[in-house]
This record gives sequence, structure tokens and C-alpha cells, in this order.
Amino acid sequence: MAQITASQVNELRRLTDAPMMACKKALTESDGDMEKAKEILRLQGAASASKKAGRDTTEGAFQVASNKDKLSLVKIACETDFVARNDVFKDFLKDLAQKALTADSATFIESMQGTINDLIGKLGENIKIASSLVWDIASNSVPGSYVHFNGKIGVLVELESSVNNEAIQTLAKDIAMHIAANDVKAVSSDDLDPAEVEKEKEFLMKQARDSGKPEAIIEKMIVGRLQKYKKEICLVDQSFVKDPSITIEELIAKVAKEQNAQIKVLRFHKDQL
Repeated sequence: MAQITASQVNELRRLTDAPMMACKKALTESDGDMEKAKEILRLQGAASASKKAGRDTTEGAFQVASNKDKLSLVKIACETDFVARNDVFKDFLKDLAQKALTADSATFIESMQGTINDLIGKLGENIKIASSLVWDIASNSVPGSYVHFNGKIGVLVELESSVNNEAIQTLAKDIAMHIAANDVKAVSSDDLDPAEVEKEKEFLMKQARDSGKPEAIIEKMIVGRLQKYKKEICLVDQSFVKDPSITIEELIAKVAKEQNAQIKVLRFHKDQL
């Protein structure tokens, strides 16, 4: 049986981030063989992941990454906020978002399961990739993103713009921040799901009838209330979170005029834990 030295244990810990005692035990089992010890730790991580798989993952965080033509947003779920704030977890999340940019989206989450198992072994909690989204960004588009300071809300935005400069990039980021802070269902009323609008209309009709209003008055009431509902959930009609004196539509028009550009919001995505 080979004598296991402190330097060997430290080296294995450096390579795997596994706990010190786990490294020592793996080296002892492998008779000092570093590669075999790494494999032992990997198998232990998989076994640990299997045991923890049924445990609730209600905490976690988002991470954004980008390159010249892609934008990614990944979400990892874990059991506690303590782990979500751990530097090992955060570093893994950053690396994961970068990998998502060049990976096959159809198989990405499955392909990372071994690495996730290793992370579970290091941090001792059930951890999973909850979602991974990658956008292809057109050459005439300006992407924006925002992750809330606690990591629990992630937003992507894509603007179509004839100009791409710092002012337009700031606009995209500001719009992403606004979406994070508000209930936004669509860019404009034209983009709303007709089924959702009809559902809201039926609710408002029932509400008005239950109040005893005459049918002739109800029809007129519903028009105004439905219009109010649409304005409340459509991005361009909302008051800008950083300056409530203007709407998002007015903000876009202001920046477009200042930068001599044509700008419109193409799409957005918001997710939260």
C-alpha cells in the first residue's frame, strides 16, 4: 500500500475541488494513482447525484453570456440560497453560459450531466440545469440582457436597429432591466395572444355582470377596461422603470432621434426562480 502524502491530497483537491477527506480516501483506495482517484471521485459524484435527485431545487441563479452573433441565458437550480451564492457554483454557472453559446442546444443539458454530478459531489446538494436558451443575433440587431442582483431573474432582449453604438446598447440593457421589474406579456398589443385577450374579456364581462350593471353599459365598460389591460401588459405602453414620466415607446423614439436610427423591439424573454 503506497504512502499517501499531503501534497498528493492537495493536488487531487486542486484538480477536482472535492473535499480534502474525500481526496485522501480516493487516493488510498487507488493506491496513490491520481487518475484512478479522480475516477473514484467522479463515480462518487454520480452516486451522490442519484441519491439527491428527488430533493427540491427551489433556489438557484441565472447567467448570461454572449459572443459576436449569439446570446445565451442559462438557469441552474439548487436546494439552498447558500449554495447559489457559493463561488464554485457561480464560476460553474459562468462557464456553463459560455459553453451554451457553441454547444448543440438539443443535447446540451444532457451532455453536461457528468459535470453537474461532479458539482453535486463538491457542494452536497441536488443541482440541475433548469433551462438553457440561446439566441442567434442578426447583424442588424442589438442584444441586451439583465440578471437581477440576486440572480433570480434573467432577461434577454433583441432590438432591430440601423445603428449599433453605446447609446443603443444602453437602451437594450435598460429595456431588459425594465422587463425584469414589470409584468410584460408582449411587445405591443398586436403581439398579444388572442386567446389570452378573450379570456380577460370574459373575466371582465363576468365581473361587470356580477356587479349588476345593465348589458348596454357593460359593452362600453369592457372596451375601456380591455384597452387598459392591454396597456398594462404591453412593453411599449408601460412607463419606463427608470423614468416613469415617459413610456418605453417614447424612450425608444427619443434615443432613435438622438442617434439618427430606426429602432424597434424584436423580441424578449424573461424567466425567474
